Amino acid sequence: MDPRDAMDPEQVEALNRAFSEQLLTLLGECVRGRRGLFAASIDSDQPENAWPDAARLRELAVALQAALARQQERNALCDEFLDLCSIHGESHPGERRLARLFLDRIEHGEVGSQTQEHWNP
Repeated sequence: MDPRDAMDPEQVEALNRAFSEQLLTLLGECVRGRRGLFAASIDSDQPENAWPDAARLRELAVALQAALARQQERNALCDEFLDLCSIHGESHPGERRLARLFLDRIEHGEVGSQTQEHWNP
């Protein structure tokens, strides 16, 4: 790794903290029925249905994951969030349920453990 690519540990910690705080806030909104956290809403072409904070969170997660990978580190919360963003089709339990299950896993300290059995309906 090129030393110029390395981020200051304080910057990495600040990104981790910002991601975690924003994720918890948006998960709470999603549990209350807001759609579009894990993927752009089906109706996202309608400006009134867009959720810019969710889009920024997904972008932050991708950037954080890339920055950590350059330093050969990982953030299990970020990794699991991005994994959940990739669920589509019949196996998707619905955003509200997915958010509740993810919050439960976070609260019980289960993030980073095997997740497959938790997400199948």
